[in-house]
Amino acid sequence: MFVDLHMHEHTFSGDSHLSLEEITARAKQLGLDAVCITDHDSMGLREVARQYSAQSGFSIFTGIEFYSLQGDIVAFGIQDYPRKRVSAQAFIDCVKAQGGVCFSAHPFRNNNRGLAAALDTVTGLDGVEVLNGSTLPDANQAAANRAISLHLAQLGASDCHIREKVGVYATWFPDEIHTEAELVSAIRAHRCKPAYYQDGEYHIWDPEEKTFYQAGVTPHRTVEYSEVHSA
Repeated sequence: MFVDLHMHEHTFSGDSHLSLEEITARAKQLGLDAVCITDHDSMGLREVARQYSAQSGFSIFTGIEFYSLQGDIVAFGIQDYPRKRVSAQAFIDCVKAQGGVCFSAHPFRNNNRGLAAALDTVTGLDGVEVLNGSTLPDANQAAANRAISLHLAQLGASDCHIREKVGVYATWFPDEIHTEAELVSAIRAHRCKPAYYQDGEYHIWDPEEKTFYQAGVTPHRTVEYSEVHSA
């Protein structure tokens, strides 16, 4: 299965221009098997997403992109989260206490919202977003290198806020993912790989081989975060 793990819907992410219907329609068109709504510091769309998923017959999971004091972290499998900014470690501890999983979003993006050096000091992270659709190639490769050295799961996601970015990157799971619990379990077990969309289909990327960039592959025009939104 190919799943986009990091997406923003406009109701609770004020910098997004996407409705849930637009995200789902575009995801189906690309051949994604599921999407994940991870709004900024909010899981307010969870019930609406659950109902729309049942209505549309398309898997939609709801997590959160939490802006910790050290940078953004995406989490799944939780019911509660801090209502104010706390340290990355405090948020990770909150996630783990609830049996959830979390990964560092765009750790080396040049907008001071990635964990960067904090990757080496926090404990409990399950993975690192090594392909992010609003991050430049060198920063994505740096994230991949760090994920490998820290033995963390390597994930891909679009971080979309506009239609053109939906599904440009995703994560491949060798097993069927039908519930949030299955998603959490697969990420925790590192049963996943980053993937990119090119020539009408998804391709799995092996960060250790580094063929994605060495071969000059450009699945889409990678743009800076600031080109898409300003938050």
